[in-house]
Amino acid sequence: MELWNHTSLSDFILLGLFGYSTYDLFLFSLVLLASAVALLGNILFLVLIQANRHLHTPMYFFLSQLSIMDLIAMSTVVPKMAVNLLSGSKSISWGACATQIFLVVMVGGAECFLLAVMAYDRYAAVCDPLRYPVLMNWKACSLLTMASWMVGVSDSVIDVSVVFSFPYCGSLEVDHFFCEVPALLRLSCADTSFFEDLIYACCVLMLLLPLVVIVASYTRVLTAVIRMPSTEGKQKALTTCSSHLAVVSLYYGGGMFSYMQRASSRTPVGDRATSIFYTILTPMLNPLIYSLRNREVKRALRKILDR
Repeated sequence: MELWNHTSLSDFILLGLFGYSTYDLFLFSLVLLASAVALLGNILFLVLIQANRHLHTPMYFFLSQLSIMDLIAMSTVVPKMAVNLLSGSKSISWGACATQIFLVVMVGGAECFLLAVMAYDRYAAVCDPLRYPVLMNWKACSLLTMASWMVGVSDSVIDVSVVFSFPYCGSLEVDHFFCEVPALLRLSCADTSFFEDLIYACCVLMLLLPLVVIVASYTRVLTAVIRMPSTEGKQKALTTCSSHLAVVSLYYGGGMFSYMQRASSRTPVGDRATSIFYTILTPMLNPLIYSLRNREVKRALRKILDR
């Protein structure tokens, strides 16, 4: 309870992403537009999956979880950023700051492992189609999804607990547009180098382990696709897999640039740039990638529009 009742301490101050110049307000409008597209796109994608029984498959179940994760990440960051800019108040309470860290870290860790689960799902569907209903039954899908969420929750609980165990006795101005672990650690008046090295090691592990599964799965998938006699089967498999690989590239591109750097080589400007990438741009692009390149989603959307 102490974290939520820091009445003796000042709030953190988020310096934000934009100022009040015409150029900054224009960029802010673009961010709000991208956020609105991401919000509507992911909600529509969830509605389509729920409304169309042909989309009640393991692949779309995992995609619905991905959309939920994207919505959580975006909703955690963008509303507070907008309120602070429009109201002129840049403060954020300790409890709200801890909530932002918890949710963003949780979603980041969970999404990392969910992408590996999705890669294994495609491997099972393409390389072992006869056993696919057994390998990816609803119980297995639920357990794999739950495990992904629990990895994210465990990571975020540790991060929040340790970050707020450090003393903050100097400036409380966070050079970021939301509370992110590296930005807060820069403000601590204690030696955080060991924890920063630990975060680096954990991030490398959490990024590389799922990446090994993804690369191994798609290596087998591509080998199987090349051997397929049917051109239509090849095209369908490649379309589905290329969409997933595009999403993996977006996520891992930003994740590796952001978290596989040592604390000494990170800069506030670089942190803000990569944060925009995975909290706003990736949630906007994910539903577009899966809908524009997927006949089943297009068909489901057409049915709803025809009604």
